[in-house]
Amino acid sequence: MTDVNNDQGIPDPDGYHLPIETDHEIGENNVDGSIGRIGFDIHNPVFAISGIAVIAFVIFTLALPDQAGTMFKTMFNVVTKNFDWFFLSAGNIFVLFCLALIVLPVGSVRLGGADAKPDYGYLGWFAMLFAAGMGIGLMFYGVSEPMSHFSSSFGGTSMENGLRTDWAPLNGAEGDQAEAIRLGMAATIYHWGLHPWAMYAVVALALALFSYNKGLPLSIRSAFYPIFGERVWGWTGHIIDILAVFATLFGLATSLGLGATQAANGLTLLFGSGVAEEGTRSLLGMPFGNTADSGVENSGGLLILLIVAITAIALVSVIRGLDGGVKVLSEINMVLAILLVLFVLIVGPTLDIFKGFFSALGAYFEYLPRLAMPFGREDTNFVQGWTAFYWAWWISWSPFVGMFIARVSRGRTVREFMICVLLIPSLVCVLWMSVFGGTAIQQFVQDGYEAVVNAPLELKLFGMLDALPLASITSFVGILLVIVFFVTSSDSGSLVIDTITAGGKVDAPLPQRVFWCTFEGAVAIVLLLSVGGLSSLQSMVISTGLPFAAVLLLLCVCIFMGLRSERKAIKNRINPAE
Repeated sequence: MTDVNNDQGIPDPDGYHLPIETDHEIGENNVDGSIGRIGFDIHNPVFAISGIAVIAFVIFTLALPDQAGTMFKTMFNVVTKNFDWFFLSAGNIFVLFCLALIVLPVGSVRLGGADAKPDYGYLGWFAMLFAAGMGIGLMFYGVSEPMSHFSSSFGGTSMENGLRTDWAPLNGAEGDQAEAIRLGMAATIYHWGLHPWAMYAVVALALALFSYNKGLPLSIRSAFYPIFGERVWGWTGHIIDILAVFATLFGLATSLGLGATQAANGLTLLFGSGVAEEGTRSLLGMPFGNTADSGVENSGGLLILLIVAITAIALVSVIRGLDGGVKVLSEINMVLAILLVLFVLIVGPTLDIFKGFFSALGAYFEYLPRLAMPFGREDTNFVQGWTAFYWAWWISWSPFVGMFIARVSRGRTVREFMICVLLIPSLVCVLWMSVFGGTAIQQFVQDGYEAVVNAPLELKLFGMLDALPLASITSFVGILLVIVFFVTSSDSGSLVIDTITAGGKVDAPLPQRVFWCTFEGAVAIVLLLSVGGLSSLQSMVISTGLPFAAVLLLLCVCIFMGLRSERKAIKNRINPAE
């Protein structure tokens, strides 16, 4: 029977628990040593295959950009058109499973043993959950998505050759402004509420349970022990962990690409020169933020400069560690985010925002059964272009967010864990979308302000802030939020990928995290600069999300089996340490 090793940074379970009996030890298949002063402790073959594949991908995309662009587009079309039903079905299962754990008796199981105490207070815990989970995405889509769904819903449906060509969710709400707002907000919350957080919660709970309670390495493969037994230490487990690395890497690259694009546009808007309509807009001598009809393309140099600079800051955070790096930055971001939300809430249409919050919440539950229906949908563009992409993105993002949540959630009961990871963040996302998206919609509906509607996705946030007082200051705060979210995501992602490729060790040599942090930025750069830009990021994330969706479905089975045995240990007062 394996006890958890303190020298790997994972504490022993406290109190009653039922560990898994196995001869495998953390880092058993690792190759360790040093090259000069650079130490390494890597899992064989997960690190080698993942690292070589990532390097080969970067070289292929840079060397053959046209072929890579064609491949990305084909992958995106094949997956979204043929497996949209699978993504929607899987998402529904995750939500129902997590809600069931809140009310079932197994919800009383405590992560880390019956007597474990939480490692972090609620404030620090929530800050890290939120910063890791959705930071960059909320900044990018907080204004643009509610406005997009409202506009498409209000415009109604259109048909060509018997197929829908519009982007309205469900059947739209043509000509009905009030209902278009409700449907637009419901569709937005659907993408940012219970479903994504359920995906995160499944992975996080699996990792925490099988590491803190069962004494197995902090790696995705460990959670599959109830199904595969000792085979998880062989090629079955290797494949699972390699898939997790790919999913995490491309999920991160997508978020980093979105963040870099928004930061570049925001900085050019605030500190650049020239006129966007004339194609003379630039920052540091590099053209950026010009309108499409100007014929002037954005400079890839500015994106590279931003990603390199922010990755460098992330490396400093990596060196400072979890408490000195990610935790501090997450709390800074939480304060900035709260200040920005309060500012918009106070100077914006306050009463309409409060009304909109409850209206949006009611609309979400009203429309949820139809939005979540996997079959018989006519709103093909919405399902495939929005929902299927989002679900793949969240699923790809889930190993990163899940492992990070697991690292900071020891000592919580499963019931407390699910309420805090599933329900509370979902409500925060509703509030965020109601404040930012709701304000932009009211600016258009009440004041006829069209800057947000006409702005590209990356500038819609700044367009909304521009109509409020202190626009330059709040826009700069928004850019800071994007950058700090960028840093925390890069730092946390490198921590997670390093843990997986180190066989579950959480104290592997620092140069390995530096390696992964650097390559996260490199992948984001090559995908942004390849043919297709952001669409290339979307193609890779949806392609890696497909196989990992099946992995998450199996995780649900493993979690229930593991929780049932822990519940039995508590009832029978089993404590192997006695």
